[in-house]
Amino acid sequence: MGLVRSGVIGRISAGGLALMLLLAVLAFAASVGETAIPVPTVIDTIANHLWDAGNAVNAIDAGIIWNYRLSRAVVAAACGAALAVSGAVLQALLRNSLADPYLLGISAGASTGAVSVVILGLGAGMLGLSLGAFLGALAAFAFVTLLAWQAGRGTSAIILAGVAGSQMFNALTAYIVTKSASAEQARGIMFWLLGNLSGVRWSDAWLALPVVVVGLVVCLWHARALDAFTFGRDSAASLGVPVRRVYVVLIATSALMTAVMVSIVGSIGFVGLVIPHAARFFVGNNHGVLLPLSAVIGALFMVGADVLSRVIVPGQVLPIGVITALIGAPAFALILCHGRVLR
Repeated sequence: MGLVRSGVIGRISAGGLALMLLLAVLAFAASVGETAIPVPTVIDTIANHLWDAGNAVNAIDAGIIWNYRLSRAVVAAACGAALAVSGAVLQALLRNSLADPYLLGISAGASTGAVSVVILGLGAGMLGLSLGAFLGALAAFAFVTLLAWQAGRGTSAIILAGVAGSQMFNALTAYIVTKSASAEQARGIMFWLLGNLSGVRWSDAWLALPVVVVGLVVCLWHARALDAFTFGRDSAASLGVPVRRVYVVLIATSALMTAVMVSIVGSIGFVGLVIPHAARFFVGNNHGVLLPLSAVIGALFMVGADVLSRVIVPGQVLPIGVITALIGAPAFALILCHGRVLR
């Protein structure tokens, strides 16, 4: 009993430290930019908006912090957490260490939906870029699911269907951009496809935060089932896990989280692939701990990548997908060379 209680207290303490670290990183991210703003000013601004503290803060600085940088950092954190959790879930369900949220073709479908709205005018002006991307992501997920169901060969069918779906929707996107886009439209679409946080505001944060919180709770509710899937579907079924229902719920949850994040910020690679492996270095395959840790590391990684995207080239903001790839590809190569991925 004492061991259980100490374990619970330890997890609560670790969770509190992780939350404090994340809040500190968010405050730091809000202070970094073309115009440097001290972290105490960031804290005063947040206190003014949340608790009407009445701190004396320059109105321009307060506007930059609250309306631009802080909302951007919060969306980056939510996106990183969602992609990392989705990657950890898919790697467990499919028993494939190379699985990630874009395995199901969601990113490619979102790209097709976005260019259809921007270039072809799909929806006659009633659909925005984010909504068009979201609908495209859902269409891609439906296509991959139907194709995998027709093939009927388990997890390998889902992987192959995801590859086929990604290629098809990527081809559609390239066709639309090549045939119908102006030079300015093509440039904007390419920037968005590489991941773009420049246009996010609090309205995007209020969409991203509930999605990642609910998604994490659903995945944590099935943590024991995910542990059972480590030994295969048959072993999970013998332990009383309702295999088909768990598959549907968790894959749909992962797809929804990814679709929402892609619809807000565009395609961002390597987060869902690398972060779960990094988390396993610390806690192993216990999904009750792995999922929250993946969420925290993913959030910290994305916020850090966003800061780098704003400062690495003076006077210019790089697409965040470029930063995640530059960091994620060598990190994944390092993990692969040490043999941890394929064990």
